Amino acid sequence: MADPKGFLNHGREVAKSRPVDVRLKDWNEVYVPGSLLPIISKQASRCMDCGIPFCHNGCPLGNLIPEWNDFAYREDWSAASERLHATNNFPEFTGRLCPAPCESACVLGINQPAVTIKNVEVSIIDKAWDSGDVEPQAPERLSGKTVAVIGSGPAGLAAAQQLTRAGHTVAVYERADRIGGLLRYGIPEFKMEKRHINRRIEQMRAEGTRFRTGIEIGRDLRATDLKKRYDAIVIAAGATTARDLPVPGRELKGIHQAMEYLPLANKVQEGDYVAPPITAEGKHVIVIGGGDTGADCVGTAHRQGAASVTQLEIMPRPGEDRAPHQPWPTFPMLYKVTSAHEEGGERVYSVSTTHFEGDEDGNVQWLHLSEVEFIDGKLTPKPGTERKIPAQLVTLAMGFTGTDRENGLVDQFGLELDERGNIARDADFQTNVPGVFVAGDAGRGQSLIVWAIAEGRSAARGCDRFLTGASELPAPIRPTDRSLMV
Repeated sequence: MADPKGFLNHGREVAKSRPVDVRLKDWNEVYVPGSLLPIISKQASRCMDCGIPFCHNGCPLGNLIPEWNDFAYREDWSAASERLHATNNFPEFTGRLCPAPCESACVLGINQPAVTIKNVEVSIIDKAWDSGDVEPQAPERLSGKTVAVIGSGPAGLAAAQQLTRAGHTVAVYERADRIGGLLRYGIPEFKMEKRHINRRIEQMRAEGTRFRTGIEIGRDLRATDLKKRYDAIVIAAGATTARDLPVPGRELKGIHQAMEYLPLANKVQEGDYVAPPITAEGKHVIVIGGGDTGADCVGTAHRQGAASVTQLEIMPRPGEDRAPHQPWPTFPMLYKVTSAHEEGGERVYSVSTTHFEGDEDGNVQWLHLSEVEFIDGKLTPKPGTERKIPAQLVTLAMGFTGTDRENGLVDQFGLELDERGNIARDADFQTNVPGVFVAGDAGRGQSLIVWAIAEGRSAARGCDRFLTGASELPAPIRPTDRSLMV
């Protein structure tokens, strides 16, 4: 145990954010650089090294949290990094982007603020990069087997790195112009600067992973031709079919899916544009959808100089404390104030869009909505609550419904889908087509970054077993009770 009295002597402290008026002038990460290191040892000491560490169950990766908390408390950063990487290929991603279900499962969280597990994690990996502890791990020998990985998000990158380290020759195919998937073009720079992706890609290149950008399997290269070239394939193409809003006026100009809007802002940061083709500058912006993607749209609109930003959510506002039906250690639905919400704007709950209204040139100008309430378990409009609000840019951030079916990948491989529209797979993450595996959102549906990495590692092990007959990769550490998971 790090410090038997740590949780008694020290309160919870989290990373400090830069002032709103400062950070809105740039796209850098919102946190004060270096603000965690002076406090992280004390924060790690609050970990109680529980007899049954429920944080393990809360984390889909099975991270060895008490172990690296102890090393962080002792400031043995090399050992902490080794323990961290034992279960997680990219802790600098999860330490910045994960909603931390591990903290919701922390035993200390029963009656005190939970351990700042996420902050400890990101401190360990940032320190490891600074001190040179993160090095390429090239395989000692090659297997002679080849693997294609389709998609370069967290699931695809995790699968590729694991398979490369097992000695297989791996090529990652990405339809965008840069590697990273949603990490690159879906996550705004202020949540995670893309230098973190770039140095991981360089590490993977040094290990032997090959990258092919600008190639969409199904369109630019037929899936059947890819299967002839490689001994196995891992599909990690995500669940990119966005949920739409089929209401009158949807065809008006100025209404965009979130993943049409967010990538353009990131491309400005990459130097591809001087100004984004779709911008919130000077406009009344409406974001439909109350999740993390919606918050990303809010923060992006603030930085582009929106006249106003309003975020709409059809569900009621969550409570600030656990509901009775979401007891510890489950992941609760709580009212969350992200860095983007700290920066301004209005959040409106229990409302549903009825239609859009435009001007004579076909540009959206107004959004009409109605309040809703649950009646017999169904969300129903409340009579007399209709109103309209100004809307010159609308982003739809209502989630995703499954794997892209339009590019031909699913049909060309002959893949079976489950009842939710995801690619079906067995316990080894293998599809109905021998040698073709699936990981991440493409097989699971829209989920968390920790699940994506965990599934990438698991699919890599199944793929390795298929290629060699006995996997050399470590067995994934999985929670035994999935009812405790998100």
